Amino acid sequence: MRRLLFLALFPLLLNAAYVEHFKWPKDESFLVFLERNNLPQSIYYDMDKEDQKLAEEIRAGFLCQKLLNDYGEIEQILIPISDELQLHVFQKTQGNYRVEPIPIIYDETRHETLSIEIQSNPSIDIKKATGSYRVASIFSNAFKKSLDFTALQKGDKLVMIYDQKYRFGKPYGMPILQVAMIEIRNKYHYMYLGPDDNYYNEKGAQVDSFLLGSPIPNARISSKFTKRRFHPILKRWRAHLGIDYAARSGTPIRSAGNGRIISAGYSRGYGNVTKIRHSGGYVTLYAHQKSFRRGFKRGKTVKKGQVIGYVGSTGMSSGPHLHFGLYKNGRAINPAGVIKVTTAKLRGKKRREFLQIKKEMDALVAMHLNTITVPEPFEDFDAACYLDAKTLKPLTLAAAKDGNEAL
Repeated sequence: MRRLLFLALFPLLLNAAYVEHFKWPKDESFLVFLERNNLPQSIYYDMDKEDQKLAEEIRAGFLCQKLLNDYGEIEQILIPISDELQLHVFQKTQGNYRVEPIPIIYDETRHETLSIEIQSNPSIDIKKATGSYRVASIFSNAFKKSLDFTALQKGDKLVMIYDQKYRFGKPYGMPILQVAMIEIRNKYHYMYLGPDDNYYNEKGAQVDSFLLGSPIPNARISSKFTKRRFHPILKRWRAHLGIDYAARSGTPIRSAGNGRIISAGYSRGYGNVTKIRHSGGYVTLYAHQKSFRRGFKRGKTVKKGQVIGYVGSTGMSSGPHLHFGLYKNGRAINPAGVIKVTTAKLRGKKRREFLQIKKEMDALVAMHLNTITVPEPFEDFDAACYLDAKTLKPLTLAAAKDGNEAL
């Protein structure tokens, strides 16, 4: 806890240390980074295997921070590996370094609005207006299976409202789309973030997918996909790269899609685990099984909905459940964001909740429909992290020199 408090406030300690911002170099591994910074290789080899896998998730261009003392020696390093989790390298004692995953600390979350007229196509126009390919991406992904953008005309209207997190004064991570509207041939088309974190059109219908909504129909989700989860057994922060479905031991597990079993065996962490390769570079993983269905071994072809095994609590598990993972080209992705429940429309309580969300979002879209609105540009700041002494907000170097106190 003391370290987390320090990390939240470490820009305030610049009178005794210096924070250096840097981008993770292209094609550089964690081991090479340690060597280049004269840090012991044991930092990596002392990590457990799961944390070593997280170190492999570091990508070129990620904005990282070093905390150096008066002698230029590294005291701490923050290395983001996702929107939610970062690797914290710290000096426990003189010359003795440790590394642990901890949650990302954000400055704030802003509710942004974009309202423009189409000049070329949505992706290009959004990128030009916001300077963010990620904002363009969330819009395109929302409509990609339901609309034909080739019918767009110059002057058609586009409105989107989304949440954007900020870290060290800069946009960080993938924004979350709340609502989007696009005009095509004088007709408005909407997409809303529903009460279950899935996206629905104005009729409350989802876009179908080639994968099942759940490998265990009607099972309760006991743990969601996240890059920052406090492990109930290990008592530490770790990524949870899948969805856990709570179910009785022996409950049948169904294949999420057509594919071929590429492995079915035992591992210390996942226990009895099956992996199935699907088309499009997808692989699904089914862990902690009590047993495999007889004959369902490596090389066997399976169909969507076919039973492949049974719920258990093998491996590192606190009780009977299925850990379901989804991977695209070797990278873990959130199954909830790809596997859409294929019911035609929302019903009952969820539909009433959706209609309330729709009413609120429609009112916000209407406010900006006939005006050009773009998010305020973020203010970049010097690598030395000058701060306003009262507000603790980042200042540009020029503003700091104008008389504001720099901490």
